[in-house]
Amino acid sequence: MDKNTPYASVATIGIDLAKKVFQVHAVDVCGQVVLRRTVKRREVLTFAAQLPPCVIGMEACATAHHWARELARLGHDVKLIPPAYVKAYVRRQKNDMADAAAICEAVTRPAMRFVPVKSAEQQGVLLLHRVRELLVGQRTALINALRGHLAEFGVVAPQGKRHVAELVAVVADAADGRLPEIARGALAPLVRQMQRLDREIDGFDKRILAWHRADESSRRLAAIPGIGPVTATAIVASVTDPSMFGSGREFAAFFGLVPRQSSSGGKERLGRISKMGDRYIRKLLVVGATAVLRNAKKGGSPSKAWAEALLQRKPFKVVAVALANKTARIAWAVLARGEIYQADKAGAAATAAA
Repeated sequence: MDKNTPYASVATIGIDLAKKVFQVHAVDVCGQVVLRRTVKRREVLTFAAQLPPCVIGMEACATAHHWARELARLGHDVKLIPPAYVKAYVRRQKNDMADAAAICEAVTRPAMRFVPVKSAEQQGVLLLHRVRELLVGQRTALINALRGHLAEFGVVAPQGKRHVAELVAVVADAADGRLPEIARGALAPLVRQMQRLDREIDGFDKRILAWHRADESSRRLAAIPGIGPVTATAIVASVTDPSMFGSGREFAAFFGLVPRQSSSGGKERLGRISKMGDRYIRKLLVVGATAVLRNAKKGGSPSKAWAEALLQRKPFKVVAVALANKTARIAWAVLARGEIYQADKAGAAATAAA
């Protein structure tokens, strides 16, 4: 890099991402502003190629991981910051220029926490999960619609997806006098759409399971009670570097499974869980913990003593969230230490904790 080029003194850059026009804020090693400008999307890589190797900060939002990979190939040190952590550095009015300046300031803070850059494969696995979740939501909406419409004609089935076949049989049976022919013709497309979604979701399940079986970390996670292939693959694809968390509690906090604090004056006030971080994985962990607790009532959980003792003092849903927190901590230990889950050890630790 020629010392006389206009970008030679750039040391740190904050980029506010957008769909078409990106805002750039750059400072030198002394923190003096040397560049403020907008860059069109198609010009970003050309612009970055003219810069000396520098630190580039961006918010971890849509398209951020793609740009991080592309800029890293040009030799830059790219750091992604959670948007909530950038907010504190925005001065007065919020606009693209102020956001870029705030990102540039935040990326230089020594205590700042960053989001590891995901690979294209990891984002692909997460896309399997996102699309599957969307299709499951659409199928649930169709099931609810079918239940509601048939209830208007006195046709009611027990709750649960396994009982939907009874409703489908009513729609398919032309001899069933409870349903007028005009209503049967209106509901038939809903049934066909629901069946098509069933096939699509089964296909996604098979692809997720295939990736799970090929990934060693995912297989180790699936040995933990309450974690199956879907949860295991989602965690492995989301958590690029487990060593960035100092403890299992930090890992649980990453998924919003720790109490929200409102403490002051040395007095601790703990409320409900923070619900910060990845909502999808938090939901999977809580659903898995609920299944473990139901098994615990039948005597099938390795941490039976801990679960049963807690159930005597707390409501079922509170215990489910507590167990999800515990599961997240075990998952961190398995990932960060390269360990294999041992039910006997976990059961002994749970008994001692109870």
